[in-house]
Amino acid sequence: MAHTTPSRRRALFAGSVAVLGLLTACGNADGSSAGPQKVPGPAAPATGGTAPTTSAPPPGDTAAAPGQGTTRPAAPATSGTTAAGRSSSGGGGTDTAARSTRCHTSELRATVGRNDPGAGQENFPVVLTNSSGRTCTVHGFPGAAFVDSSGRQLGPDPKRNGGSATTVTLRPGQSAWAGLTFSNPEVSGAKTATPASLIVTPPDERDHLTVRWTAGRVPVGGNSSSVFLTVLSPGTAP
Repeated sequence: MAHTTPSRRRALFAGSVAVLGLLTACGNADGSSAGPQKVPGPAAPATGGTAPTTSAPPPGDTAAAPGQGTTRPAAPATSGTTAAGRSSSGGGGTDTAARSTRCHTSELRATVGRNDPGAGQENFPVVLTNSSGRTCTVHGFPGAAFVDSSGRQLGPDPKRNGGSATTVTLRPGQSAWAGLTFSNPEVSGAKTATPASLIVTPPDERDHLTVRWTAGRVPVGGNSSSVFLTVLSPGTAP
């Protein structure tokens, strides 16, 4: 066996130390990195997976706190005016309040007052009386027509004679009247007929009331044969 001299042992030791230092600087023996390295700057986006997504609430919704559900903004209030209806008989228009308290045909009684002639004109008050047990209203023009004993109409419908419609409140037993006017047939020379009845339709109603006509001939055609009606006013006569 050969003997190693002291100088050779020192050379071998120095070489071993150099090799060990080189292995330590390169990493572990299995090739893995000795530790994570920090890269300056922002992190790169993740790859190889799907990022979670969030859904926005539907338009008009607002996110609520947990336990309170979803709330919607209140719809804006709208206002409008309801167009007043007219009966087929030619009743005057009414507002919403008047319609809610309107006198119905079944709650009224119709009569024709005495003639108040003047300047070749015949003038009759057509009276509607509240025969019900409640307070109700009438507004505008009534409808009217002369009929024979078979119910057939004689002459055209009366024309409206101006005036501003107002709502008339009728307590039980109270009345409102409208003027029925036409030229005296003997003066006008109009074609005439003798009605059996005058039918009267309250404003905004479809059913009519029948009043026996006892005032003789009325114009139904020819010259100056028009019949006129005024708006309803409180009371029973002018």
